[in-house]
Amino acid sequence: MYSSILNTDLNSQSYALLDLSAKVEYALLALLELASHHDKKVTLTMSEIAAKQPIPERYLEQILTQLRRAGVVQSQRGSKGGFLLVREPWQITLLEIVTLVEGERKEKENSETATIEKTLVLEIWEQANIASIEVLRSYTLQDLCQERETRAQNSPMYYI
Repeated sequence: MYSSILNTDLNSQSYALLDLSAKVEYALLALLELASHHDKKVTLTMSEIAAKQPIPERYLEQILTQLRRAGVVQSQRGSKGGFLLVREPWQITLLEIVTLVEGERKEKENSETATIEKTLVLEIWEQANIASIEVLRSYTLQDLCQERETRAQNSPMYYI
């Protein structure tokens, strides 16, 4: 009985092994907006980004400051002020953004004696970690922009 409950939970969309933090989600949404305007070389203000994406402005300010310090975005002051990407969207991977926003993860210290079972479990967890890193490394901001365009074209808005 326990295994059938476990299988149901694992196959449902609500079960998440990897947690998407609000900070990473907001950073990706903000960068997606900036990436979609990158070709036009137009800056976007925090208000413009917040109007398009559900990101609280105070939180957005912290995230954009962090991304500016990391050299991902650039800020400009004045009447034409705002933020823009420093590099091309195809050069910025999701892994880079997650790492910048969340920080480097430290490996756990293994102070206990490693049993065969513990070693086996840790090796499987490491495989899952490597797989998630590879997926995040394989997607760029450009990929997100292209997928958004594809989905927008496949579900047009009808105005009356």
